[in-house]
Amino acid sequence: MNAHTSSGCGSDHCACAGQRQIVPASVNGIALHEPGEHVEAGVLRERALAEVLRQRAVHLGRLPRHTGLQAPELTEVERHVIEAMTDDEVRTPAPTAEECLRYYEANKAHFIVGQALHVRHILFAVTPGVNVHALSQRAETALLELARKDVPPGRFEQLAAELSNCPSSTQGGDLGWVTPEDCAPELANELFFQSDSRWGMGVHPRLVHTRFGLHIIEVLGRRKGQLPAFEEVQERIAARLALQSRTTALRQYLQLLVGQARIEGVELEGATSPLVQ
Repeated sequence: MNAHTSSGCGSDHCACAGQRQIVPASVNGIALHEPGEHVEAGVLRERALAEVLRQRAVHLGRLPRHTGLQAPELTEVERHVIEAMTDDEVRTPAPTAEECLRYYEANKAHFIVGQALHVRHILFAVTPGVNVHALSQRAETALLELARKDVPPGRFEQLAAELSNCPSSTQGGDLGWVTPEDCAPELANELFFQSDSRWGMGVHPRLVHTRFGLHIIEVLGRRKGQLPAFEEVQERIAARLALQSRTTALRQYLQLLVGQARIEGVELEGATSPLVQ
């Protein structure tokens, strides 16, 4: 929710009875917006987190106290002060060579260079108002037909022209040669990075779900690519692990500050005890 609402003073005889007023959301009693002002939920959360951090900086003596009853808009200087504070309070150790090697061993498929697939697809787009259940049934029926051993030549192209919601339908669904970087993340994960994704040529045995809808995929060709040695990608892995660790630590830091504050009129995830990374 964005803010509390009030139905007046509480008296049935008062003229304000039945009127609903927006009560400002607040952090430790400091309002995040003007009375009666409507603020989008995402913007309100951002204001609340900024105010939690500002009050932490005041508590540590890094910023002067604010005498007003509404959260001030942060200046560029104050933002830099808060950034420096979080850098000091949120320390994340650099990943070790052993941690980087373990990540490399567990995610080799993500580091292969030069890999590509020649694919064609039939897209059943999920759009507002579409009956998803009926759409899934139609997609499953088409997939079962194309997976049969006796499917006639040209049937994939015919169904792509009839059913696909992708412009590639005019080319029989042919997308040409694609790399992981060319695909939506969900499609790249299914085709390149799953442990069973190297199933070979032909029609993919299951529907692929992406943000665009449901896909029937057929692989027409494959370029395997090469896996670089660990030493060639170690620095990149270390940077990735450091970023992940930093993101986790910052989230936990904010959760602790939120858990220690009195938050009203806005929903934030908080914690009351330190979290183990």
